[in-house]
Amino acid sequence: MTAVPDFDTNSPKAVRAAIRSGAYRGFTNAVARRHVQGNLMVVPAAHADDFAAYCALNPRALPVLGRSRPGSPFIPSLGEDLDLRTDTGGYMVFRGGELVDTPCEVASVWRDDLVAFVLGCSFSFEGVLQHHGVRLRHLDEGNVSAMYETGIATRAAGPFGGPLVVSMRALRAADAIRAIGVSRHYPEFHGEPVHLGDPSLIGIADLADSYGGHGLKTLHADELPVFWACGATAQTAALQARLPLCITHFKAHMVVTDLPVDMARATPSE
Repeated sequence: MTAVPDFDTNSPKAVRAAIRSGAYRGFTNAVARRHVQGNLMVVPAAHADDFAAYCALNPRALPVLGRSRPGSPFIPSLGEDLDLRTDTGGYMVFRGGELVDTPCEVASVWRDDLVAFVLGCSFSFEGVLQHHGVRLRHLDEGNVSAMYETGIATRAAGPFGGPLVVSMRALRAADAIRAIGVSRHYPEFHGEPVHLGDPSLIGIADLADSYGGHGLKTLHADELPVFWACGATAQTAALQARLPLCITHFKAHMVVTDLPVDMARATPSE
């Protein structure tokens, strides 16, 4: 039986404190569901402007919610007590384009020249979709959405480039239509889907072969695969860039911010 968390799972501050102390290591799609969550990308200052340019060229996948000053692990506009070195719950550390570690904190590898970016995440609109009557089976089953590398190339900037990564949700046709109408109102969380239906049309050969190997990957007979641009695109760009050091969040362990999600931006009739 899964233990019931002994902290306020609706409070982003309480969630961050639980992550920081090691009391919570679960996927963040199950907590702080009315608050914005984000992807983490940390690069040396010498490459920060190139990465910002890469985000600007690929805004569907990489909408920037915040950027830190060089050497600072804080972005106060996203959370006064938010420490990007300890509060994400899982990290990936890349050196020379190779994944070298997946620690629970990165204070020991933080440097004075690092710049952190927090990018929009589709976890932030899942509560919105449910608010507007869209069934998300992966949440019903205690899972997360699967991610896939596509055959769609992103627009490159400096050393950053590579394939678009997407997240997939298995939706019934009526829910897919509703999800498109709702999500287009949230460009900071990737906006409307980039594709629905046959995965091979965007270069995905097998839904069973997801990026990272996790997530809901099987469809029921009455469901369509619906694909949104995904912030994990930054991770594949980090591999291509072969930076001396790059830090990202670990899959499905997102940056939990204090920013509230506007649940009513899209009307239920859409």
